[in-house]
Amino acid sequence: MTDNTASVLRQVDQDLEKSLERLFALLRIPSVSAQPRHAADCRNAAEWLRTEMEALGFDASVRETPGHPMVVGHDRAAGSGPHVLFYGHYDVQPTDPLALWKSDPFDPKITTEADGRKIIVARGASDDKGQLLTFIEACRAWKAVHGALPLKISILIEGEEESGGANLMPFLKANAEELKADVALICDTGMPDRRTPAITTGLRGLVGEEVVIECATHDLHSGMFGNAARNPVELLCKALGSVRDDLGRVLLPGFYDNIVVPSDAVRAQWRAIFPDDSLTLKPVGLSKAAGEAGFTAIEQIWARPSYEINGISGGYEGDGFKTVLPARAMAKVSFRLVPGQDPIAIREAFRAHVRAVLPEDAKVSFTEHGASSGFAVPEDGPFLSTALAALGEEWGVKAVSIGCGGSIPVVAEVKEALDMDSLLVGFAQDDDRIHSPNEQYGVESFHKGIRSWVRILDAFTTR
Repeated sequence: MTDNTASVLRQVDQDLEKSLERLFALLRIPSVSAQPRHAADCRNAAEWLRTEMEALGFDASVRETPGHPMVVGHDRAAGSGPHVLFYGHYDVQPTDPLALWKSDPFDPKITTEADGRKIIVARGASDDKGQLLTFIEACRAWKAVHGALPLKISILIEGEEESGGANLMPFLKANAEELKADVALICDTGMPDRRTPAITTGLRGLVGEEVVIECATHDLHSGMFGNAARNPVELLCKALGSVRDDLGRVLLPGFYDNIVVPSDAVRAQWRAIFPDDSLTLKPVGLSKAAGEAGFTAIEQIWARPSYEINGISGGYEGDGFKTVLPARAMAKVSFRLVPGQDPIAIREAFRAHVRAVLPEDAKVSFTEHGASSGFAVPEDGPFLSTALAALGEEWGVKAVSIGCGGSIPVVAEVKEALDMDSLLVGFAQDDDRIHSPNEQYGVESFHKGIRSWVRILDAFTTR
């Protein structure tokens, strides 16, 4: 760490209360992108961010889209070092069920947990307003101390991440020349525990599929037609249940082709953080990993593909009992994919499997619900080791590369539209209750998140 960085870190510490005030101002804006009545609030959040970025010397503007606006800012004054593009989103999830909130979700408060940890409670505190402001506040500290940023920085903040993000890819493609940089920085992820900083280097992709099996023209009396008539619920259960074997492996042809298992070094890091499956499963009332034999629970979540039945229905589902032989059965299933898997090929393999087990008099139809590929940052990527080292300096614990069981579409979209790799650096915790009532973000996460970005930006200038 240089003397220049030390002075910026002192500025961060001195300005923390004002940084929190700015965060609270943004949190008070109910920018719920999924609800039309909050369209004006989404625009207000975009304008608020534009104003803050302009005050820091960014060439900032609010950009129109067919939906909620984007915010774009550039500071290209620095003469050396790489050019980075930071991404965040200002929109938040709806607050329902409102009755479960302990306080007004758009009236942020700092409360103290039983262990003494201070948390910020508000919708968007963690996802993603608190996270995106860690980066902006780091830029503010650099400007306050040195009058300039240490490298070229562009910022893109969208307003529809929580409602599908349909306009992001068209916007990226239409403005590719303007937004192109050396690396994208995304702050929408978390840490594996309270003390270990991390960069998410792997995300799973997704295939969503709805399958409907129909047999008779209408529901039948099971006493009159049982055995003689095909039962679509039975057929559906057979089709879905035969996708896996008894060891948890998916049996679709080619499902595991081209998958890369994480290196021994990475798996050792994960085992050090999660030495026992109970650490992953006990918080949700479970004890033993149920998936593939030979992989820990966290490895299955972070680095292995999955097949899950998300919902199933058919026949009589009301109170009491009804001896019906249903004419129709439906299920929704999902596959989480890792790098190397082709989502279109997986979808077709699943459909072929279902068709193959169906007898005569059974008709099947499918409806697709999205498809995306997995993502991985190469372990020898040009920015990864530098950022990990900077995080370790700030937190006093060696930073690790982790995976994420979910999907963050912007990563694949940035790669496709801008041909850029991303670094996912976040400071959220598993108990931040994102998307749930009483969302929270630790004051330490916010404070040390700002300090972490200060160190990362400085490290990028000298890597």
